[in-house]
Amino acid sequence: MFVSILASSSKGNATYIESKKEKILVDAGLSAKKIQNALGKIGRSMNDVNHLFVTHEHSDHVRGVGVLARRYPNLLIYANLKTMQVMATKVGEIPADQLIDFEPGQTISIGDIDVESFGVSHDAILPQFYQFHCDNKSFAILTDTGYVSDKIKYQIRNADMFLFESNHDLEMLRMGLYPWPLKQRILSDRGHLSNDESGEALADLIGLETKKIFLGHLSPENNMKPLARITVENILIDDGFAVNHDFEILDTDPENPTDLLEV
Repeated sequence: MFVSILASSSKGNATYIESKKEKILVDAGLSAKKIQNALGKIGRSMNDVNHLFVTHEHSDHVRGVGVLARRYPNLLIYANLKTMQVMATKVGEIPADQLIDFEPGQTISIGDIDVESFGVSHDAILPQFYQFHCDNKSFAILTDTGYVSDKIKYQIRNADMFLFESNHDLEMLRMGLYPWPLKQRILSDRGHLSNDESGEALADLIGLETKKIFLGHLSPENNMKPLARITVENILIDDGFAVNHDFEILDTDPENPTDLLEV
């Protein structure tokens, strides 16, 4: 498998995955035009993408789903039924023959990729994220959750590559301009992981196979790439991990895709 994080932040999210047989998007939280432009920067096109997996109905994950579905009639959209129902009120009608029911806890196979779904704790109707398996390699995505349960840790531990939430710095959030109810939501068990929480969770997830960790879903108002990275790195180093020797910690960006990297 090869992966590029097309965009990742609290403003918009999309990830591209390809294997020998399949080309996949996870979320389309940008406009259709921006997604096409991002794919172009890595030498790919929406004309080749045939599957789109939706994690939950928040706009920074589904903004472009409706337009893409209507523009590309061969594109199949995977989500659970509750997410589909709420998403329809935001993105417009999607032809029924393009919608595939994929519930939390299920596994499906598409071509040479097996996809596992798992539920998370986030303030959406029924949020779920995904782990992709191909040729004995795995890529796990987890970018919107208030905490990481033992069940999730068991399921995605030792993935070869992670896209993992590092949403906010606690002090930046507490001292920032967000209204208090929004701060409470972010800090709750149904909100988002802080840099510290990200590092602590990753300490339980990294295994011998883990080689690349993308830090994702950073808040532009409450975080900075260097701060997220050094916080996570320091926690892992304190726990005895050989950061940037046994594995890399990599940045993501709201506007520019990462290189297309092999899992």
